[in-house]
Amino acid sequence: MNDVTRSEYCAVAIADCFADDGEIMGSPMGLLPTLGARLAKNTSNPALMLTDGEARILRGTPPLGQSGDVIEGWMPFRLVLESVVPYGKRHVMMGATQIDRHGNQNISAIGPWEQPTRQLLGVRGAPGNTVNNRTSYWVPKHSPRVVVEQVDIASGIGRARAEAAGPAATKFHDVHRLVTNLGVFDFGGPGHTMRFVSVHPGVTVDEVRAASGCEIHADNDVPETRTPTDGELVLIRELLDPTKLREREVPSE
Repeated sequence: MNDVTRSEYCAVAIADCFADDGEIMGSPMGLLPTLGARLAKNTSNPALMLTDGEARILRGTPPLGQSGDVIEGWMPFRLVLESVVPYGKRHVMMGATQIDRHGNQNISAIGPWEQPTRQLLGVRGAPGNTVNNRTSYWVPKHSPRVVVEQVDIASGIGRARAEAAGPAATKFHDVHRLVTNLGVFDFGGPGHTMRFVSVHPGVTVDEVRAASGCEIHADNDVPETRTPTDGELVLIRELLDPTKLREREVPSE
Protein backbone atom coordinates (compact mmCIF):
# COMPACT_ATOMS: atom_id res chain seq x y z
CA MET A 1 0.00 0.00 0.00
CA ASN A 2 1.16 3.53 -0.74
CA ASP A 3 0.66 6.90 0.91
CA VAL A 4 1.38 5.92 4.50
CA THR A 5 0.48 8.88 6.69
CA ARG A 6 2.43 10.30 9.62
CA SER A 7 -0.25 9.13 12.02
CA GLU A 8 0.12 5.57 10.72
CA TYR A 9 3.88 5.67 11.29
CA CYS A 10 3.14 6.85 14.82
CA ALA A 11 0.65 4.00 15.30
CA VAL A 12 3.14 1.29 14.35
CA ALA A 13 5.86 2.95 16.44
CA ILE A 14 3.54 2.81 19.44
CA ALA A 15 2.61 -0.79 18.66
CA ASP A 16 6.30 -1.66 18.65
CA CYS A 17 6.58 -0.25 22.18
CA PHE A 18 4.28 -3.07 23.38
CA ALA A 19 5.69 -5.76 21.09
CA ASP A 20 7.95 -7.59 23.56
CA ASP A 21 5.84 -7.21 26.71
CA GLY A 22 4.16 -10.60 26.67
CA GLU A 23 1.23 -11.35 28.94
CA ILE A 24 0.84 -8.14 30.89
CA MET A 25 -1.74 -5.36 31.14
CA GLY A 26 -1.44 -2.57 28.62
CA SER A 27 -2.70 0.84 29.77
CA PRO A 28 -2.64 3.22 26.80
CA MET A 29 -3.93 6.71 27.56
CA GLY A 30 -5.18 8.69 24.59
CA LEU A 31 -6.22 8.06 21.02
CA LEU A 32 -2.98 7.13 19.25
CA PRO A 33 -1.71 5.05 22.21
CA THR A 34 -5.01 3.12 22.17
CA LEU A 35 -4.72 2.56 18.43
CA GLY A 36 -1.11 1.40 18.75
CA ALA A 37 -1.81 -0.96 21.65
CA ARG A 38 -4.76 -2.54 19.81
CA LEU A 39 -2.57 -2.92 16.73
CA ALA A 40 0.06 -4.69 18.86
CA LYS A 41 -2.55 -7.08 20.24
CA ASN A 42 -3.56 -7.97 16.68
CA THR A 43 0.03 -8.50 15.51
CA SER A 44 3.16 -8.69 17.65
CA ASN A 45 1.69 -9.34 21.11
CA PRO A 46 -1.65 -11.19 21.16
CA ALA A 47 -1.15 -11.95 24.88
CA LEU A 48 -1.46 -8.25 25.79
CA MET A 49 -4.45 -7.62 28.07
CA LEU A 50 -6.39 -4.45 27.26
CA THR A 51 -9.32 -2.75 28.95
CA ASP A 52 -11.84 -0.20 27.73
CA GLY A 53 -10.16 2.39 29.96
CA GLU A 54 -12.81 2.06 32.64
CA ALA A 55 -13.57 -1.29 34.30
CA ARG A 56 -14.00 -3.85 31.54
CA ILE A 57 -11.46 -6.23 30.00
CA LEU A 58 -11.64 -6.42 26.21
CA ARG A 59 -11.74 -9.81 24.51
CA GLY A 60 -10.93 -8.28 21.12
CA THR A 61 -9.89 -4.94 19.67
CA PRO A 62 -12.92 -2.86 18.70
CA PRO A 63 -12.64 0.26 16.54
CA LEU A 64 -11.66 3.46 18.32
CA GLY A 65 -14.61 4.92 20.17
CA GLN A 66 -16.48 1.61 20.37
CA SER A 67 -16.67 -1.28 22.84
CA GLY A 68 -19.30 -3.47 21.16
CA ASP A 69 -19.78 -7.01 22.52
CA VAL A 70 -16.12 -7.82 23.11
CA ILE A 71 -16.09 -7.62 26.92
CA GLU A 72 -14.73 -10.69 28.71
CA GLY A 73 -14.00 -9.59 32.26
CA TRP A 74 -14.10 -6.98 34.99
CA MET A 75 -11.09 -4.93 36.07
CA PRO A 76 -12.13 -1.95 38.23
CA PHE A 77 -9.51 0.53 39.30
CA ARG A 78 -9.34 -1.01 42.78
CA LEU A 79 -8.21 -4.34 41.33
CA VAL A 80 -5.69 -2.62 39.07
CA LEU A 81 -4.10 -0.96 42.09
CA GLU A 82 -4.20 -4.10 44.25
CA SER A 83 -3.31 -6.85 41.78
CA VAL A 84 -1.42 -5.31 38.86
CA VAL A 85 0.33 -2.02 39.56
CA PRO A 86 2.54 -3.10 42.52
CA TYR A 87 3.99 -6.12 40.71
CA GLY A 88 5.37 -4.63 37.49
CA LYS A 89 2.85 -6.48 35.28
CA ARG A 90 1.75 -3.42 33.35
CA HIS A 91 2.94 -1.11 30.58
CA VAL A 92 1.38 2.33 30.70
CA MET A 93 1.67 4.92 27.93
CA MET A 94 0.93 8.42 29.19
CA GLY A 95 0.96 11.86 27.67
CA ALA A 96 3.31 14.63 28.72
CA THR A 97 2.87 18.38 28.85
CA GLN A 98 6.63 18.47 29.38
CA ILE A 99 9.22 15.70 29.21
CA ASP A 100 12.89 16.32 29.83
CA ARG A 101 16.09 14.70 28.64
CA HIS A 102 16.31 12.64 31.86
CA GLY A 103 12.89 11.06 31.34
CA ASN A 104 10.97 13.11 33.89
CA GLN A 105 7.41 13.98 32.88
CA ASN A 106 5.19 16.90 33.88
CA ILE A 107 1.38 16.88 33.73
CA SER A 108 0.93 18.94 36.90
CA ALA A 109 1.63 22.66 36.37
CA ILE A 110 3.74 25.08 34.34
CA GLY A 111 6.00 27.58 36.06
CA PRO A 112 7.74 27.69 39.45
CA TRP A 113 6.48 25.40 42.20
CA GLU A 114 5.78 28.34 44.51
CA GLN A 115 3.54 30.14 42.01
CA PRO A 116 2.76 28.23 38.80
CA THR A 117 1.54 30.17 35.80
CA ARG A 118 -0.77 27.37 34.66
CA GLN A 119 -2.49 24.58 36.56
CA LEU A 120 -2.77 21.25 34.74
CA LEU A 121 -4.05 17.81 35.81
CA GLY A 122 -1.92 17.37 38.91
CA VAL A 123 0.51 14.50 39.32
CA ARG A 124 -2.36 11.95 39.20
CA GLY A 125 -1.00 8.39 38.97
CA ALA A 126 2.26 9.32 37.26
CA PRO A 127 4.64 8.73 40.22
CA GLY A 128 3.19 5.29 40.93
CA ASN A 129 3.13 4.39 37.25
CA THR A 130 6.79 5.18 36.72
CA VAL A 131 7.97 3.50 39.92
CA ASN A 132 5.89 0.34 39.52
CA ASN A 133 5.50 -0.27 35.80
CA ARG A 134 7.18 0.04 32.43
CA THR A 135 6.20 3.49 31.16
CA SER A 136 6.23 5.06 27.71
CA TYR A 137 5.09 8.49 26.58
CA TRP A 138 3.19 9.88 23.60
CA VAL A 139 3.54 13.50 22.45
CA PRO A 140 1.46 14.44 19.38
CA LYS A 141 3.23 17.77 18.81
CA HIS A 142 6.99 17.75 19.39
CA SER A 143 8.16 21.27 20.32
CA PRO A 144 10.75 23.05 22.52
CA ARG A 145 7.99 23.79 25.03
CA VAL A 146 7.26 20.08 25.47
CA VAL A 147 10.65 18.39 25.05
CA VAL A 148 12.69 20.38 27.56
CA GLU A 149 15.95 20.37 29.47
CA GLN A 150 14.20 20.12 32.84
CA VAL A 151 10.52 19.80 33.66
CA ASP A 152 8.98 22.48 35.88
CA ILE A 153 7.43 19.84 38.15
CA ALA A 154 8.26 16.12 38.07
CA SER A 155 5.06 14.08 37.92
CA GLY A 156 6.49 10.93 36.35
CA ILE A 157 10.10 10.28 37.36
CA GLY A 158 13.13 9.41 35.28
CA ARG A 159 15.92 7.02 36.22
CA ALA A 160 18.10 9.45 38.18
CA ARG A 161 15.24 10.46 40.47
CA ALA A 162 14.24 6.82 40.94
CA GLU A 163 17.79 5.86 41.91
CA ALA A 164 17.96 8.78 44.35
CA ALA A 165 14.78 7.49 46.01
CA GLY A 166 16.33 4.09 46.67
CA PRO A 167 15.91 0.42 45.66
CA ALA A 168 12.13 0.33 46.12
CA ALA A 169 11.77 2.96 43.39
CA THR A 170 14.00 1.15 40.91
CA LYS A 171 12.74 -2.45 41.20
CA PHE A 172 10.26 -2.05 38.33
CA HIS A 173 11.28 1.38 37.02
CA ASP A 174 11.61 1.38 33.23
CA VAL A 175 10.98 4.50 31.15
CA HIS A 176 10.84 2.66 27.85
CA ARG A 177 10.04 4.92 24.91
CA LEU A 178 8.94 8.39 23.90
CA VAL A 179 7.00 8.51 20.62
CA THR A 180 6.21 11.88 19.06
CA ASN A 181 4.93 13.08 15.71
CA LEU A 182 8.58 13.46 14.65
CA GLY A 183 10.27 10.29 15.87
CA VAL A 184 10.94 7.64 18.49
CA PHE A 185 13.31 8.02 21.42
CA ASP A 186 14.50 6.06 24.43
CA PHE A 187 16.57 6.96 27.49
CA GLY A 188 19.67 4.94 26.72
CA GLY A 189 21.91 7.96 26.25
CA PRO A 190 24.69 8.90 28.70
CA GLY A 191 23.32 8.93 32.23
CA HIS A 192 19.94 7.55 31.09
CA THR A 193 19.27 10.59 28.92
CA MET A 194 17.13 10.91 25.80
CA ARG A 195 18.44 9.16 22.70
CA PHE A 196 17.25 8.84 19.11
CA VAL A 197 15.75 5.48 18.14
CA SER A 198 14.33 6.62 14.78
CA VAL A 199 12.88 9.57 12.91
CA HIS A 200 9.70 9.29 10.92
CA PRO A 201 10.07 9.39 7.11
CA GLY A 202 10.27 12.98 5.88
CA VAL A 203 11.83 14.18 9.16
CA THR A 204 15.54 14.86 9.67
CA VAL A 205 17.60 14.67 12.82
CA ASP A 206 18.34 18.39 12.51
CA GLU A 207 14.62 19.16 12.35
CA VAL A 208 14.04 17.16 15.52
CA ARG A 209 16.86 18.95 17.32
CA ALA A 210 15.51 22.33 16.20
CA ALA A 211 12.10 21.35 17.61
CA SER A 212 13.57 20.28 20.97
CA GLY A 213 14.49 22.30 24.02
CA CYS A 214 17.25 19.91 25.07
CA GLU A 215 20.07 17.85 23.66
CA ILE A 216 19.10 14.45 22.25
CA HIS A 217 21.90 11.89 21.99
CA ALA A 218 22.52 9.92 18.79
CA ASP A 219 24.77 6.85 18.84
CA ASN A 220 25.36 6.75 15.08
CA ASP A 221 23.25 7.39 12.00
CA VAL A 222 19.59 7.53 13.02
CA PRO A 223 17.34 5.17 11.02
CA GLU A 224 13.83 5.89 9.80
CA THR A 225 10.83 4.52 11.66
CA ARG A 226 9.80 1.29 9.99
CA THR A 227 7.04 1.33 7.41
CA PRO A 228 3.79 -0.42 8.36
CA THR A 229 3.19 -3.72 6.61
CA ASP A 230 0.24 -4.06 4.28
CA GLY A 231 -1.46 -6.18 6.91
CA GLU A 232 -0.96 -3.53 9.58
CA LEU A 233 -2.38 -0.87 7.28
CA VAL A 234 -5.46 -2.98 6.65
CA LEU A 235 -5.94 -3.38 10.40
CA ILE A 236 -5.52 0.35 11.04
CA ARG A 237 -7.68 1.55 8.16
CA GLU A 238 -10.43 -1.05 8.07
CA LEU A 239 -10.71 -2.55 11.57
CA LEU A 240 -9.23 -0.30 14.24
CA ASP A 241 -9.79 3.24 12.95
CA PRO A 242 -12.04 3.26 9.89
CA THR A 243 -13.23 6.82 10.63
CA LYS A 244 -9.64 8.17 10.63
CA LEU A 245 -9.69 9.62 14.13
CA ARG A 246 -5.90 9.28 14.04
CA GLU A 247 -5.73 12.11 11.50
CA ARG A 248 -7.22 14.54 13.99
CA GLU A 249 -4.34 14.01 16.36
CA VAL A 250 -1.55 13.85 13.77
CA PRO A 251 -2.80 15.43 10.53
CA SER A 252 -1.27 14.34 7.22
CA GLU A 253 1.51 16.61 6.06
